[in-house]
Amino acid sequence: MKKISDKIPGIILTVIIAIPAWILGKLFPIIGSPVLGILFGMILAIWKRPSSVESGISYTSKKLLQYSIILLGFDMNLFNVFKVGSQTFVLMLFTLTAAFSTAFFVGKALKVEKNTNILIGVGTAICGGSAIAATAPVIHADDEEVASSISTIFLFNVIAAFLFPFLGHLLNMSDYNFGLWAGTAVNDTSSVVAAGYTFSDASGNLAVIVKLTRTLMIIPVTLVLALYNSGRKTQDGKSDYKFSKIFPWFVLVFIAASVMRTFSLILSESASLLVQSGKFMIVMAMAAIGLNTNIVKLIKNGWKPILLGLSCWAALAVTSLIVQYTILHI
Repeated sequence: MKKISDKIPGIILTVIIAIPAWILGKLFPIIGSPVLGILFGMILAIWKRPSSVESGISYTSKKLLQYSIILLGFDMNLFNVFKVGSQTFVLMLFTLTAAFSTAFFVGKALKVEKNTNILIGVGTAICGGSAIAATAPVIHADDEEVASSISTIFLFNVIAAFLFPFLGHLLNMSDYNFGLWAGTAVNDTSSVVAAGYTFSDASGNLAVIVKLTRTLMIIPVTLVLALYNSGRKTQDGKSDYKFSKIFPWFVLVFIAASVMRTFSLILSESASLLVQSGKFMIVMAMAAIGLNTNIVKLIKNGWKPILLGLSCWAALAVTSLIVQYTILHI
């Protein structure tokens, strides 16, 4: 009980920060509540805070973050996977490969920190903040690495929401082509919705389905990263991790939640409430991460992650177009 009570002050602090971030995020969805949560936390991190909140802040940024991802599983209807068809899976195979390859080579050339490199690659390739949130515990990323990655992804989310519809019309794309493009090449759901429906209702509907299907790629990616980390070796040749400890068990519960939602084993109203709770918990976790972020260091090292994010995003967007027009002949 004492361990639980020690966490309460810090958790309450993240709730206090998350509430205005949640409200403002609803008013300005192009920015989003998670970004505002991390920003507010970073601003408050400047001031000295009592040690009594540290335990709760750490718990929120790590454990509560995992629980929030589980709750998002109730928003995943697996039947949507079959709606988008084989063409989308082929497209995703190419775009994910392009984004991860670019992250690896460009990140190495720029000497970006390994975890930041992985998080930006995953965030760009899959689904922005949610993918970063799911991956961070698996690779033991610290709060500054998460903050840097989230900030980078946010920048290109905002740009994409305005730039993609303009480019879509400039390229004279069909609703179907643009829906596929936005769904595979724009990061967070809010920006996918903004870009898709700005172009047309039909492209917006398709983009959202493609985006939700793309989100499911969190599962294999986190499992692969867990396997990779379980095989790491120390200098004396011994394993650095035990697979049972590094395995992202919360992803299995995420899958179970998705199955429950797909086969209507839970009322839609209850599922909606759980999803909203999960999204609010993500804002709390981002606030906690912001509280543990050195904003001076983040600004000082900011150009490398931004250049990496730009490279990954460009590779993803261009690959999606090339595959659509040359391989799939859509």
